[in-house]
Parts: sequence; structure tokens; C-alpha cells
Amino acid sequence: MSVCPIEFRYGRDEVKRIFSQETRLRHYQRVEAALAAAQADVGMVPHRAAEAIAAAVDKGLVHPSRVDDIEAEIKHDVMALVIALSEKCGDAGRYVHLGATSYDIVDTATALQMKEYLEVLRGGLVGLRDTLLDLAVEHRDTVMIGRTHGQHAVPITFGLKMAVFSDEVHRHVERLDELAPRLLVGKMSGAVGSMAAMGPNGPAVEERTMALLGLLPERASTQIVQRDRLIEFVSLAANIATSVEKFATEVRNLQRTEIAEVSERFSADRQVGSSTMAQKRNPIMAENLTGLARTVRGFVGPAWEGAVQWHERDLSNSSSERFVLSHVAVLLDDIVVKAERLFRDLEVDAERMEENMGISGGRVMAERVIMALVERGIGRQDAHERVRRASMACGDFTACLLEDEAIAGALSLADIEALLDPRTYVGSSGAIVDRVVAHIRGG
Repeated sequence: MSVCPIEFRYGRDEVKRIFSQETRLRHYQRVEAALAAAQADVGMVPHRAAEAIAAAVDKGLVHPSRVDDIEAEIKHDVMALVIALSEKCGDAGRYVHLGATSYDIVDTATALQMKEYLEVLRGGLVGLRDTLLDLAVEHRDTVMIGRTHGQHAVPITFGLKMAVFSDEVHRHVERLDELAPRLLVGKMSGAVGSMAAMGPNGPAVEERTMALLGLLPERASTQIVQRDRLIEFVSLAANIATSVEKFATEVRNLQRTEIAEVSERFSADRQVGSSTMAQKRNPIMAENLTGLARTVRGFVGPAWEGAVQWHERDLSNSSSERFVLSHVAVLLDDIVVKAERLFRDLEVDAERMEENMGISGGRVMAERVIMALVERGIGRQDAHERVRRASMACGDFTACLLEDEAIAGALSLADIEALLDPRTYVGSSGAIVDRVVAHIRGG
């Protein structure tokens, strides 16, 4: 019986596979085999024993059901795996897990999962970034109204809006690259981090084990890898999810019937927008992203609290982390992939953007009129007040401006009409798009 929506509604199979119990057990065994190989290199374990352990792992001799049966009896998941693996190694089984503690295996296996996952996530982020950048280039000169506080402000271009989004995702790619060496670490330091069970061979065994697995060793640990590393990943996930929610919220707002400047792709042949209002075209994917992003952020608290341990370790983090890491990873990938699809298929209505710029009767160009008056010798504060009064007056904005003697003395009707053309007041929007493109594609 499925309970969690991740099992049947959200997430891609390739990511869920990374965090499946079967994959986790396979990584546990990889860690055990690497440990034995490292110990053989320093003379703690016979090479033939390490080879036998590796062979059992490579051949997949341990069946998950056997591990489950043992755990049901002994109530310890890692020892259940150790026993099941030992059974398949013959005499070499007595060397499995030598000198290790459970979280040497668990935390190192987690790093292996995260290593695979970060490659997938990075690819998704790059795809989203590039899709947004393509939109920025395509709409470099598509003029629309900029909005602050939900109100018309001054003109911008849709390309600039997308360039801002693309550059933000690019920073997330950079953050991910910076995070990787801090997150992808394992340990083989024993019960309290002292490596006592392995004697003087401890540091060499740990370093060799991690090298075999393609990980970095934790420089100093307790019984667990320190959770500031996992906190950084979950916090980055929340940051990425928040960016996507911001992008999705912009789509939702711009798709409002009263605005209608962009919209999600909608299959008119078959897609249903509402069970009762047949005319509806709802921004369902953008809303879906909003809800999932909020869910990802909900895992930040448990991740931070799991870092607080009694002395060298307790078990308070274990149960929550089984939810946090897998759910955050699966949902974040789902969010990123859906966001890329949303913007790849986004419908942009440039004509509607131009129409909307005109509904304020030119008042959105008030800033430009102020700047022109200053150029003609009127003080900035005086110009602001005169234009403010004209913009607040009822009727035609041009007429209201010309009713002011100082303005009329500085600007002609032709001057004002030219100043009120929003298509000629986008500043350096195009150059900013070009700058972002050069940074991302040139870097």
C-alpha cells in the first residue's frame, strides 16, 4: 500500500532509484568491500579475504530480503547487512566490518548516493539555466511594463526578466560545485572518531578506503560525519527551491486574466482546466512548483536540528534523516526538471505586453519626464513634485503636464509625446542581457 506521494506521484524514477533501499544496501556493501581492500593493503586482512568479500559484493549475492529477515530478528540494520554479507563470503566473512562502526558504513554510503545525485541535479540546473537564457536572448528587446508593489513602474524587457532568473540559477550551479567537496566525504574512524580499533593503521585505512570509493575522508569526526555538511546541502536545496518558486510565482501573476502576458502551454484538445469551469486555463505547473518548493523548505528545520548530538553521537538524527535527504533530493530534482519544462514551453504574448503598457495613459513614463526637466534646468525635487501632481490629476497625462507652466516652458507637446513612448525607455536592458549571456556562455 502506497502512502507517500513520492511513491506514486512526484519524482523521477532515476532519482528515486538513487535513494532506494536496494541502492543503499548496494552502497553499504561497496563500502564494506572497499574497507576490506584498504585493510588488505596495510596488512590487517589477507588479500584473498578482501578479494572474496569484493567478489560477493560484485556478484550481488546478498539478497535484500535476507537482510530484512535478519534485521527483524536483531533490530539493527547495518549489522543485518554485515551478517548477510558474511554468510556469502565463506571463511573471509570473519573480516567483514573489521574495526568499523555502523555509521562508518552509513555516512560513507550516503556520500556515494549524494555523489551520484549531485551529477543529476547539476545537469537539471544547467538545463533550467540555459532555457531561461534562451528566453532572455529571444526576448532581449521585447518591451513590457516593470512592476513594483504589484503596480506599474517603468518599462523593462522580458529578456531582462529572464536574464535575472538565468543568472540566479547560474549562481546555484556555482554553489553546488563549491558544496560538492564539502559534502562528498566519508569516514572510517570508528565508534568515537579515534580510529582506536584499527590501531596505527587507522588514518591509512580511512584514506585508502575513500580513495577506492572516489570520496574525500572526513578530517576529524565523531561517530558520524559532522552534520554541518548535510545542513549545507539541505539549505542549498531550499535556496534553489525558493528561486524556482519565485520564477513560478511570476508566471502565475503574469498569467492572470487581467494581465495575460505569458501563459503555460495548454493542450486545448484534451487538457482540462477545471472540473466545472470549462473555460479555465490554470497555471497548474507553476502552482505545483510553488507547493513542492514550500515542502522542500519544510525539511530545513529537521536537518539543522539533527546536527545537535549528545557527545560523540546519539540516534536522534537517524530517523529524521531517512526522510530528509531522500525526500529533499527527489522533490528538488522534480522541481528543477518541471521548471525547465515550464519555461521551455512558455507562451509569451508581446502584443499584450504592449497593450498593458498603455493602460496608465503614459503615467509610467513619469520618471523620464522628471529626468528631462532636470536636463532643462528645473531642480530634481521641484520637477518630481510637479510631475507627481500631474500624474495624480484626473484626465489626460499629457494635458495635465502642459497645464503646469514650468513644465510647459521646458517641454513642448512634441517633446512630451516622445518622452512618453515606453518602447524607447528600457535603458540598458539589452546590454544587461548581453552581459549575462557573455558571463554564462563565455565562462
